[in-house]
Amino acid sequence: MSALHFSFIIPVFNRPDEVKELLSSFETLEGDFSFEIVIIEDGSTTDCKSVIDSFSSILNIAYYFKPNSGPGDSRNYGMSMAKGNYFIILDSDCLLPKHYLTTVNLYLSSNYVDCFGGPDAAHPSFTNLQKAINFAMTSFITTGGIRGGKISGDKFQPRSFNMGLSKKAFEDSGGFGLIHPGEDPDLSIRLNNLGYETVLITEAYVYHKRRISWKKFYQQVHKFGMVRPILNKWHPNTKRITYWFPTVFLLGFIISVLLFLFGFQVPLFLYGSYLLLAFILSLVANKSITIAIQSILAIFIQFFGYGYGFLKSTIAIGILNRNPKEHYPNLFFKDVK
Repeated sequence: MSALHFSFIIPVFNRPDEVKELLSSFETLEGDFSFEIVIIEDGSTTDCKSVIDSFSSILNIAYYFKPNSGPGDSRNYGMSMAKGNYFIILDSDCLLPKHYLTTVNLYLSSNYVDCFGGPDAAHPSFTNLQKAINFAMTSFITTGGIRGGKISGDKFQPRSFNMGLSKKAFEDSGGFGLIHPGEDPDLSIRLNNLGYETVLITEAYVYHKRRISWKKFYQQVHKFGMVRPILNKWHPNTKRITYWFPTVFLLGFIISVLLFLFGFQVPLFLYGSYLLLAFILSLVANKSITIAIQSILAIFIQFFGYGYGFLKSTIAIGILNRNPKEHYPNLFFKDVK
């Protein structure tokens, strides 16, 4: 393995304030590392050029402006322009803990892999809503804890809010596709098919703000659900029964409510017990009754949004055999090349 030279790849679209906070977190990174930050402005109407200029004397930043073609294509553009041999891809709504780069470098130096993912966490400064959404997205009882860093192993599908990729793996795979969301698991699967290992580095977490409203959170998880059947169609060997769990939760809850109206209370009692457990776990983790209550709402939105999206996409793509790009054009960016 040659010496690691890191390039951080960060696409941005109309979010200068987020970029400012993210760059500020770079200033506090521990360790004596030489790295570059590549900012790709994806056709923004409100750019972050002035923010970049304010950090140019402190951080090694390369800034590029290009027509809007989505985050996947923008990351590819950034990696093609980067000078490093190992890329770390971040979303603009992330913050880095002080130990981040030290942790990544230590792991790769002793357990080198060409692709890794890291979990996310809620920063103390985040709003109650953001902390509730973070609980729903990272808790063991909702997502199995994968996004929260509870388990690790090969065949892990890194997410592009916190993802490492070697230059060689990028060049061999061609990078991200034009689907969004879903471009990151698609790349991970293709990398595995090429023989590359993908792992989760549990301590290489970032603080990820996610969506700042319930509506945007629903839209996000709904798209996640719609994308998975498309990935299942493209990569049949990756189908998992666990992808059906949110849909089963959704349908089961509706049936439980109907049964309750006819005097059969056990199914709804089981749902209540599950939600009570989630409330307690969130209360312990966040030490806030308000956040614990909001966590219950976040779980419902997460399961209902994903479950409904997965169900209707499974019918359209998996059963009716619709063309994904034609049936769901809003899930694909156009190739601007």
